[in-house]
Amino acid sequence: MPHLLLAPDKFKGSLTAVEVAAHLAAGLRRADPGLAMTPLPVADGGDGTVDAAVAAGFERRAVTVAGPLGDPVAAGFAVHGDTAVVELAEASGLRRLPGGRPAPLRTGTYGTGELIRAALDAGARRIVLGVGGSASTDGGTGMLAALGARFLDGAGAPLPPGGGALGRLDRVELGGLDRRLGGVQVVLASDVDNPLLGALGAAAVYGPQKGADPDAVARLDAGLARLAAVLDRAAGPGAGTAGAAEWPGAGAAGGAGYGALAVLGAVRRPGIEVLLEVLGFERALRRATLVVTGEGSLDAQTLHGKAPLGVAAAAARRGVPAVAVCGRLGLTAAQLERAGFRRAYALTALQPDPDRCLTEAGPLLERIGARLARDLPAH
Repeated sequence: MPHLLLAPDKFKGSLTAVEVAAHLAAGLRRADPGLAMTPLPVADGGDGTVDAAVAAGFERRAVTVAGPLGDPVAAGFAVHGDTAVVELAEASGLRRLPGGRPAPLRTGTYGTGELIRAALDAGARRIVLGVGGSASTDGGTGMLAALGARFLDGAGAPLPPGGGALGRLDRVELGGLDRRLGGVQVVLASDVDNPLLGALGAAAVYGPQKGADPDAVARLDAGLARLAAVLDRAAGPGAGTAGAAEWPGAGAAGGAGYGALAVLGAVRRPGIEVLLEVLGFERALRRATLVVTGEGSLDAQTLHGKAPLGVAAAAARRGVPAVAVCGRLGLTAAQLERAGFRRAYALTALQPDPDRCLTEAGPLLERIGARLARDLPAH
């Protein structure tokens, strides 16, 4: 008997991963009411990571924290046993910008540090920190300040939030860091392997996506370089420009990856790999005869470690075939096969208007679910 494991990521700008799985399930059941399936929405560390953890059985904890510009936002993290899943985008993401207006020099990550502190209060001994979707390029200084670090200018005054102020950084005091961090494993869940600085660094590559013009990018990169130089003195050479600043993932989330690696002792792992482990994917896969994954746009970016590729690879290791659903398909048949997908179902094959694919994604996914059920072997 077929048993489908529904493990999609979000359709960005349209549906969450939980909603994608629900619409697929509705279409499948409409075509075959007796079909066995297990929904297990996935994420790779960005938007929707906490939702995916909650759907897999974690408990959501609500907390009010500082948004990217310091205004209070209602956020949350997920906890199960002594493991907590913290999503940077919940507090410090682009979607938290008031009115959606970017402020690349002033945005910070203080609220992410507050989420980590709340996870410590909940008894977490392992914190999975997903760092996609950041609105900030502050090197993680806001996050670290919320955990007790101090970032001071030459007069001994605390720096204002945001990467734009880092050029005035004179010294860092780490003695006030929350002592509980010493007994906690922090896992940086990120597919980004950029270093902190330079042409491939946090400011140059991701700053423009956050509204930074060339002058702002140069200022942010210089500020991050200053941060690395000062941390070289405060936390030891391994934390500076010749150490953690060059490690893969240091440039993630505007350098929040660097702050986690250099000061919190985090270990970086591919986001989808970490989340599949946390969500219990291997356990769910044992009963599956087919895995259905996907995301909004299945394209060349998917092949660089995005969630559907990780799901297909994990399924292949168990000998379980995988198919993909997507809003738009930008891969050839040969690319799909090499990536581990038996086939792909795109919304645009049913509705060629991209705008309608966004607004009508749910009903279209239900039609795809029904078609997928018809394509299954008879049982």
